[in-house]
Amino acid sequence: MLALYQDLEDAARAVSAIIARKIIPATLEFLDQPTTRVVEQFARIGLPTDVQAVLLIEQDGAPEVVERDILSMSAICREHHAVSVRIADSETEAEALRTARRTALSALARLKPTTILEDATVPRSQIAPMVRAINEIAQKYGVQICTFGHAGDGNLHPTCPTDARDAEEMHRVEQAFEEIFLKAVELGGTITGEHGVGAMKAPYLELKLGAAGIEAMKAIKTAFDPNNIMNPYKVFAKDTRKRVTV
Repeated sequence: MLALYQDLEDAARAVSAIIARKIIPATLEFLDQPTTRVVEQFARIGLPTDVQAVLLIEQDGAPEVVERDILSMSAICREHHAVSVRIADSETEAEALRTARRTALSALARLKPTTILEDATVPRSQIAPMVRAINEIAQKYGVQICTFGHAGDGNLHPTCPTDARDAEEMHRVEQAFEEIFLKAVELGGTITGEHGVGAMKAPYLELKLGAAGIEAMKAIKTAFDPNNIMNPYKVFAKDTRKRVTV
C-alpha cells in the first residue's frame, strides 16, 4: 500500500496512529520528497514527485488478517489527510510498490562517487520535525541529503551523495551530519538506531551518553582489556577524539 501526503506532520501522525491501534505492519517505510524524486528518475515506476512524503506499508499473515489490517491502515491514512491511498491488487503491482523503497539507496548512489548513509533515530512523534530539520541543514551547508527509513520505529536514513575527493565539500557534509546528530538527540532520539557506533561515529557518542557515560564505558573496556590490545584507540582514542559541543 502506498499513502501520499502533502504534509509531513500528517504522515507522521498516521504512523503513530497505526501503531496506537496495535497494528504491527510487516513494513512501514517513509520516503521524503527529495528521495521520491531521485527514485522515480532512476526506477520509473510511476511515483508522484509532487508530494512531501510517501508511506509504503505492507502486511503479511493469514489472508483474513492481511485484508483486515490493510483496510484498517488505509482508513487511518485517510483519516490523517493522505491525498491518495493506493492498495496493490496483484503481486505484480505490489512488487512495483516495493521497488520504491528497495531502490532508494541504489538511486542515490548513482548521483556521486561517495554515498554516506546514516541512521539518526527519533520517536515516531518527532519524525516530521526531524525530516524538516534535515532538509534545512542540507540547505544551510549546500549539500544534497535525502531521507528515507523505517517510519514504524523512527529510524531515519539521511543519505548524502558526495565525493570524498572534494575536501571542501566533505567538510560541509561532516558539519551537516554533526548538526543532524545534535538535532536527533535534542528531539529525544539517538545518533544510531541500527548501524551501531564505530570509528566514524565515535566522536558523536558523547552527545547521547554524556561524559560520565563515556567514562563508564572506558572503565568496562579496561576491566576486560587491561592491556588495551583489543582495537586499541579505535573508539576511545588518546587525544584525537573530536569534542562536540552540546
